[in-house]
Amino acid sequence: MIIFKAIGYTLYRIWFYLLVAIPIVILFPFLLILSSSEKFYPAFFWVARNIWANIILFGMGCWVSIKREQKPVKGKSYMLVANHTSMTDIMLMLRASSNPFVFVGKKELVKIPVFGFFYKRVCIMVDRNSTKSRSAVYKRAQRRLNQGLSICIFPEGGVPDDENVILDEFKDGAFRLAIEHQIPVVPMTFIDNKKRFPFKFLAGGPGKMRAVIHPFQETKGLSGVDKEILKTSCRQVIFQELQKYS
Repeated sequence: MIIFKAIGYTLYRIWFYLLVAIPIVILFPFLLILSSSEKFYPAFFWVARNIWANIILFGMGCWVSIKREQKPVKGKSYMLVANHTSMTDIMLMLRASSNPFVFVGKKELVKIPVFGFFYKRVCIMVDRNSTKSRSAVYKRAQRRLNQGLSICIFPEGGVPDDENVILDEFKDGAFRLAIEHQIPVVPMTFIDNKKRFPFKFLAGGPGKMRAVIHPFQETKGLSGVDKEILKTSCRQVIFQELQKYS
């Protein structure tokens, strides 16, 4: 029985990577054009959100349920933050926000075949061990915000090694950027992603994938000294929601 479960989990994981890669291969020439210039990015985002993410989630047998406690204003920039437990966080974040945004993520994802090629072209990569890299991230993020886009950062900075950790401590970057640009922070809780497709290899399966978009945290009038308060407030909102289902 254990062997059959292991085979099933393995096939499910292989199927996920195929769903990630096949649409990119099919749309490659189109995506190459849309990723060639930052001015085309909104169109690239539309394809990623409405075609690529949907193919992956529905193909995995996951149906999305999003509870919106506040709705964004079209054309306005936001800082999107959520708990991070799964590679499917990327797809659910795309489904959760209709306002185009740019991911800030670790450079290691560039190594993923096919996906990594476009990830490098359209996302803001960071080497968390390099001060120079973190500084460059701020400059690129500022440019994209000035273009009217939003930014998405998973503030835990990675997935905790201890699977019993409900929510790791948050890093400062997302909240410092939000205050500097006086844009609202949008806390989101991804409830089921760890169950649907965890980083643990022999686990996961189809089912509901819920997200809660919490009331936005305003930053107007805040300064750098308020960063810790904002960070703590956003983390507490997400943590309390996760505790309901832990």
